[in-house]
Amino acid sequence: MERKLDRRDFLGAVGALAPLAQTVLAQTTDSTIAKTTPYNKTVVEPFDYTGVTLRPSLWQRQAASGRDFYLGLSDDDILHGYRVAAGTANAPGRALGGWCSPNSNTVFGQWLQSMARMQRAYGDKDLLQKANLLVAEYARCWPGMSGGGGRGGATGGLSHYPYEKLVGGLLDMHHYAGHPDALPLCDKITEAAAANFNRDRVPANREPWALHSGRPGEWYTMAENLYRAYQLTGKSMYKEFAGVWLYPAYWDKFAATSDPRDAQGVHAYSHCNTFSSAALAYDVTGDAKYLRILKNFYDWMQRRQIYATGGYGPDERFVYSDGALGDSLEIYSASFECPCCSWAAFKLSKYLIQYTGEARYGDWIERLLYNGIGAALPIKDRGTHMYYMDYHLGSCLKYYSRNAFTCCSGTYFQNIAEYSNLIYFRDPKALYVNLYLPSEVEWDGPAGAVKVVQTTTYPEADTSTLAVTAGRPAPFAIKFRVPAWSSGLSIKVNGQPQTVEIKPGEWATVSREWRSGDTIAVTIPLHFRRVPIDEQHPDRIAIARGPVVYAQEDPHKWLSEIPSDDEALDKLMKPLANNPAIFQIDNEPVVQQRNAFKPFYAFTELERYRMYFDARHRRVLW
Repeated sequence: MERKLDRRDFLGAVGALAPLAQTVLAQTTDSTIAKTTPYNKTVVEPFDYTGVTLRPSLWQRQAASGRDFYLGLSDDDILHGYRVAAGTANAPGRALGGWCSPNSNTVFGQWLQSMARMQRAYGDKDLLQKANLLVAEYARCWPGMSGGGGRGGATGGLSHYPYEKLVGGLLDMHHYAGHPDALPLCDKITEAAAANFNRDRVPANREPWALHSGRPGEWYTMAENLYRAYQLTGKSMYKEFAGVWLYPAYWDKFAATSDPRDAQGVHAYSHCNTFSSAALAYDVTGDAKYLRILKNFYDWMQRRQIYATGGYGPDERFVYSDGALGDSLEIYSASFECPCCSWAAFKLSKYLIQYTGEARYGDWIERLLYNGIGAALPIKDRGTHMYYMDYHLGSCLKYYSRNAFTCCSGTYFQNIAEYSNLIYFRDPKALYVNLYLPSEVEWDGPAGAVKVVQTTTYPEADTSTLAVTAGRPAPFAIKFRVPAWSSGLSIKVNGQPQTVEIKPGEWATVSREWRSGDTIAVTIPLHFRRVPIDEQHPDRIAIARGPVVYAQEDPHKWLSEIPSDDEALDKLMKPLANNPAIFQIDNEPVVQQRNAFKPFYAFTELERYRMYFDARHRRVLW
């Protein structure tokens, strides 16, 4: 029977959850969330999947739809390959197919992690029930898979990639869901991995092709979840095993510079993802070198590797810093491995906010929320999902992968489970607003419980309104991220303009005694601007309005003439009367085929668009 989440439950605040859901949350919060070894380097922290609720928006609907898809997958199909490997006669169900044809290793751990986090965020008893069953059945299969007569060998069929993902999923099922089998199982599979895994640890290289993700593949991502296991359990086994997989051969390229000359040619997703391992190495060891590496890598990505959307990795590689990114628009349509690369960037940016307290790292999160994973086609059918975004110069399409249940079907779930955890951050004296997204947050502030409800249609409109409810007058600060691209951000409290320091890329802080009924209006003027692809192609540009990339419909018509400066562009872009979020260049002829500009996230499957323009290209062909 298909089980769907009632939208009122999904949208309801944590405090209004059904009694059973309240019990689940109380159990996980009270009995499993304490950290044995705390995150010592955290300056500000996210809400850790509690107290934040998405309110109606495109991104809430995406999260709810994705949740329904994963919940609806057959448990027997997910478990089929494990039961066969364990020797179960007539194992029910059938393999998922695609990349998960032999078993679900490619995605199993990521799905457990996503279910653990999402059920905690929303008190979702159906997701919790499903995740509990999957862990219990996998634990039941493990002896048969890894025993002498099993088909998986000593590691139960796990290699480095699925092992690392499974550790993350089991940790979160222990940590957020309180599953009694999760941590003992994690201990067992780690003991087997430590004794049997290949430790060649060959660094990735641009040549030959087979080495673009190192050997064994993606081994350098493993330390993150192993360090998390150490922090959650205090067991030295995990810390020692994490230390095996550090990646100085690549990380140290960024130790003293944010512009290395030899970091290209390697697998983009996994090499962005490896810096989450560097983040946890910083948190566990306290070595400031790791934080310096993280910051330099982030800056290199922003200057040398990312498109206007926040995406990166044409044909899944980092590129030379000599104009190769701009050239890639002529060569590849596989521009951005969207779900996986969004996930790696979300994590890296979140760690940098946590460890530095700096607002600027929220900008990449915002770009990818609207133009990356938040603009992806929904997963559907039997694991049909989006893999690549297409930014090719000229005509582009959004399209589904020809393969089912790839790695991106794992990270898609992780991304949508993460949305609520990226909106707000906190420290003992302040609430931080990182994203302007319809939502509400309940915070145990310095003077007691506070609830803030954020109402907005940003980024299609320029204002977000936050309403405060407090049990008693409460002095604290609310900090608002000022986007680096923005100009003229303003804040009003109860209709009165506030005199606060506002600098792009930093926090704007309003400190006062807050009372129930107080409202804050944050206005971020939205103007059209040109975003060059790189320094070597200054006239090869995308068009953005605020954080959102706008693409043009129906590129088989003549090329539009894009003004050569931002002010002229903004003046010429006129909203349609029937939809103020869609624009057309003023005075351009209207043709039968629509040629308007609309948010990239609004394009659907196989709907043609043009994202990048180059003034040097011929505009008229007939």
